[in-house]
Amino acid sequence: MQRAAPSRAPSRRAHYRDVYYTDDAPRPPEPPARGRLWRVLGWVSIAMSAVLVAGSLSAYGFWRRLDGQIDREHVDDKLGANRPAKLNNSMNILMIGSDSRAGENARYGQEVGQRSDTTILLHISPGGEQALGISFPRDSMVNLPSCRRTGGGSSPPQLAMINAAFSTGGPACTWRTIESLTRIHIDHFVEVDFAGFKRVVDALNGVEICVPRRIDDPKAELHLRAGPQTVRGDQALGYVRTRYVLGDGSDLDRIKRQQAFMASVVKKATDKGMLTDPGRTFSFLSAATRSIKADDRFTLSVMQKLAGSLRGMSAGKVRFVTVPVQPYPADRNRVQFNQALAEPLFRSIREDNAPPAEPAAPAPVPAQRPSGVPPVPPVPPAQVNVAIYNATRLKGLGRRTADQLTGRGFQVVRVGTRAVPAGAPTQILYGAGAERQAARLAIALPGHPPRPWPGGRPGYVYLVIGKDGAVLSGAKRPMPQVSGEIRADRNICDRT
Repeated sequence: MQRAAPSRAPSRRAHYRDVYYTDDAPRPPEPPARGRLWRVLGWVSIAMSAVLVAGSLSAYGFWRRLDGQIDREHVDDKLGANRPAKLNNSMNILMIGSDSRAGENARYGQEVGQRSDTTILLHISPGGEQALGISFPRDSMVNLPSCRRTGGGSSPPQLAMINAAFSTGGPACTWRTIESLTRIHIDHFVEVDFAGFKRVVDALNGVEICVPRRIDDPKAELHLRAGPQTVRGDQALGYVRTRYVLGDGSDLDRIKRQQAFMASVVKKATDKGMLTDPGRTFSFLSAATRSIKADDRFTLSVMQKLAGSLRGMSAGKVRFVTVPVQPYPADRNRVQFNQALAEPLFRSIREDNAPPAEPAAPAPVPAQRPSGVPPVPPVPPAQVNVAIYNATRLKGLGRRTADQLTGRGFQVVRVGTRAVPAGAPTQILYGAGAERQAARLAIALPGHPPRPWPGGRPGYVYLVIGKDGAVLSGAKRPMPQVSGEIRADRNICDRT
């Protein structure tokens, strides 16, 4: 339950961690709300991290058994010679959802060949600093490169929908296509079909979703009540695949649901109760490894290394975005990449280098004190309770700054917005008795000497982000924010 705030004239409202706050003058913050630690993103990454928690020889043997269940494919000789260079130590995994009707999938109707029902490029920054899942709309018209056909021979370069790459040459052709369009070096691929998707969801004992209205679609075998609920098996598959009974019928709208669903999968798979239950963990990992296909270089040692880098990743550092698109002039039912917006996103991934080494701590920035009074020594970040207020028009800046400060050990107790005079600079303010805490925050955010604020709560520090932003010492430039992104720490009933 939230503590009652002093009576003040409300202005705009800000939303953070599912709690709304008015955003006039900063009010006494509340105790910090700690976020769940997320270790992984995606089908294989979830499995890897859960096992590595044990870190024992028995876990290694367990890994070996699971590793043997993965169907693998050799693709190196199908990717061509003119591949993008690898410029950093990040990892890029191409995740493909196949709509094949072979084998267990025959009950979903007869289709010739197979297409990529879903295509996501999972980018994991060096050291597991952040993760970004980029969805490529299947209705995108793109230039496909020449590929080796699944049945032999080669396909010519052509203009076609992006999912035609999979039907032409399988995962290798989709891999080659995404690399040619983005100039991003891809390291591995993971493919899952309808039956595999259902096995994974059922092994989790269902995944929670939120539906805006009641759905009854006999043709799609989809029957859902309004509001939050847990779906399994065919209901889960119908929910992520349907286009016409939910939303506006577009593939872009369906992608939003798929991204929200993936966030719920990660949350469920990394639930504390599951990770401490060996039986549940084994059932999930066994279902996951029996349900995927991967390239033969995605070995046990690679998966273990990846899992280790992802341990400790917070939910706020996991995002899902869709490649920016615009209408395709020749066909209103198709789209094309908006290169002016897409290229900065692709470039940021290509150039996502490891953050620079942490610089030597500068001398404490003194608060404004009377002449002749020496500065106070700072305290450790864990002892700093800081409320953050975004006074700019850059949506999400306060939350991103909160994630960065939390990653450095600060206790972020509130995030909101505040109106300040146009052109006002970033300020570090502090209440009575918080001078040493403010000095520590000023080290992390150099160039903003802290000032006492009589209206602040005793012992608390206030960061008001103004025109000069909030650039942490040693931090690299963040990836650009894409309209409509979904963060993995969202409330499942937030509109997408």
